[in-house]
Amino acid sequence: MTRKISKKEKADIGILAKFIALFCREKHEARKEAFSLEKMGIPGVTKTALWLCPECRSLLKYGLTMRLMCPHDPKPMCKKCDTQCYRPEYRESVREVMRFSGIYLVKRGRLDLLFHYLK
Repeated sequence: MTRKISKKEKADIGILAKFIALFCREKHEARKEAFSLEKMGIPGVTKTALWLCPECRSLLKYGLTMRLMCPHDPKPMCKKCDTQCYRPEYRESVREVMRFSGIYLVKRGRLDLLFHYLK
């Protein structure tokens, strides 16, 4: 990385990584490998490696790239943004991940996510 990553970007990346890891754990049976955000040049987001299948690893890498390249400041929620930077196939995959993981966590007591989910 050539620039410093802000706290907001780290928080967004952490949420994306957590949601994709949860989705992968619950939905995919494929062989999984460790994925480290530290090795991607993004320190301090997760304390442990994420275990992801190749499809979810690709989605996370793409999501990281798009988040770090976002031209907006402050960054709006992607679903409300006028500039759609995700390619359609990735956009649908991220929607599916967010929908599943958000509902999964809310059903298991993470009510703080309910407010964010309904925005």
